[in-house]
Amino acid sequence: MRLVQFCRHGDASGVRIGVEHAEGQGVIDLKAFDISMPSTMKEFLEMGERGIECAQRALSSGRCMVAWSDLKLLAPVTSPEKVVCVGMNYRDHCLEQNAPIPEEPVIFSKFPSSITGPYDEITLPVNSNEVDWEVEMAFVIGRRGKHIKEEDALSHIVGFTVANDVSARDWQMQRNGKQWLLGKTFDTFCPLGPALVSPGMLKDVHKLGIRCLVNGAVVQESNTDQMIFKTEKVVAWVSQFVTLNPGDVFLTGTPPGVGVFRKPPVFLQRGDIVECQIDEIGSIRNTVV
Repeated sequence: MRLVQFCRHGDASGVRIGVEHAEGQGVIDLKAFDISMPSTMKEFLEMGERGIECAQRALSSGRCMVAWSDLKLLAPVTSPEKVVCVGMNYRDHCLEQNAPIPEEPVIFSKFPSSITGPYDEITLPVNSNEVDWEVEMAFVIGRRGKHIKEEDALSHIVGFTVANDVSARDWQMQRNGKQWLLGKTFDTFCPLGPALVSPGMLKDVHKLGIRCLVNGAVVQESNTDQMIFKTEKVVAWVSQFVTLNPGDVFLTGTPPGVGVFRKPPVFLQRGDIVECQIDEIGSIRNTVV
């Protein structure tokens, strides 16, 4: 199942939850199918199994479908409680910068206000000249938990999606005491989408091609098998410290090819088009303004 958050053209305030039709004809509007369904993904996920079962019934029915031409896809989750990120989590990315392989997950965060849609614009800040791309696989928590065991972690994940961990390298690496947060969390610095893909739809989440293109040229290309700490380990590790709640977003790290480590470094400019792709999950495409 592929869950989405969308609005109809001309109705930006009318957020809806949908499930993609299996034959790609459009999106089934869950609230139109069942008026008791909420309008946002976070509220939908908080319903637990009742929400998922409704989505499955709606998908089977094929009713209440909205054509792709009539809708705009939003980020699958907006206003989550947490956006948790894992740094230095690809072996080939560590090698790219001659950095040691971490012995435990390196955790940082982005503010939820950084999230933007899969085809929305990335806005360059006026106070940064070194904005970089980072394609990442993301996942979203669907079930609350604390001190989650690795063997139970997948049952707490509702779906996987594509993210771009846009980063202002000057703020990340040179300013603010070299703390990462400010450089990672400008508005629009977390494009997300296009859908939440349920784990059962993926053959192996840790064997997926992952790549980033800037203006059509491939700048990052790797495979999620390069992840040092797999999805289950990340969930178990973070849940030692904080309770994970439905809607929480996790970004799992980026492969090599980022602009800051190129010789000379390359950064995003106005008019650039950044496309992030993950096999079996989908792609997002954002214009830099």
